[in-house]
Amino acid sequence: MNEESQETVSVEFAIGIGDGKMTATAVVPAGQTNLTQILPVLQSLDDSLIAGVASHLAETGRKISCKAGCGACCRQMVPVSIFEAEALAAWIRTLPESRQQELAARFHQTLLKLAAAGLIDRMVNENWFSGDATARQMNLDYFYQRVPCPFLEDESCSIHPIRPLICREFLVSSAPEHCADPAALQTVPVLLPLYLSRVLNAIGAELEQSIRCWIPLPFLFAWMKGDAHPGDRIAGTGPQVLCEFLKRIGAAQVPSPDTEPSTEDQASEPS
Repeated sequence: MNEESQETVSVEFAIGIGDGKMTATAVVPAGQTNLTQILPVLQSLDDSLIAGVASHLAETGRKISCKAGCGACCRQMVPVSIFEAEALAAWIRTLPESRQQELAARFHQTLLKLAAAGLIDRMVNENWFSGDATARQMNLDYFYQRVPCPFLEDESCSIHPIRPLICREFLVSSAPEHCADPAALQTVPVLLPLYLSRVLNAIGAELEQSIRCWIPLPFLFAWMKGDAHPGDRIAGTGPQVLCEFLKRIGAAQVPSPDTEPSTEDQASEPS
């Protein structure tokens, strides 16, 4: 346990990735917490995984080209796990009332634009991530509406430190201008050995007993009206909650259209 504070504990753990293993240390609450509340730990772990991939790319003469000011990917449909939706909702409620109203207006305008394009019903009723040709076309139809994420400001993410895992994981090494038209121009995705966003979605699917284990980001303010707290359903001490997340990694490889890692990922429980 952390000697300076009885409120947190340092946990060492290992994640098996293919034939290798990643070891890490996380500082989590020693007492009661839940999955939503330890999201900062998972975000930090995701950032570490991505940093390792970036370092490997640099050794091969490539680099991740994504950077502030390039908001092309922020015009795609973003699926947010129910736990991240809960965390974003809690953060929004801490903002000054004027800022909350500004964001609510942006989300409302986004929904109006999507409705005018005939996309709302498709977002609700169709499987956007099946990986088939229909799903790919739906994603392109959304992208070509050029509707920015309501959190996008001056072509940069205004919630960058707390952005969803899937936003962190969507990376390319090709020229940024190619992202303007992914159907016509050649983009080169950066493959990760593990997608933690999929683990969150798999846990959500387990709890909801439904393949719809996420919400489209533009639906966030509407979702907030339900005042749901899914994180409470994966609760315990910090080490216990982290363990519950880690032990699901091996079983949470959700098929992806073009970027499915080829390795089997297994996780060990925290020590």
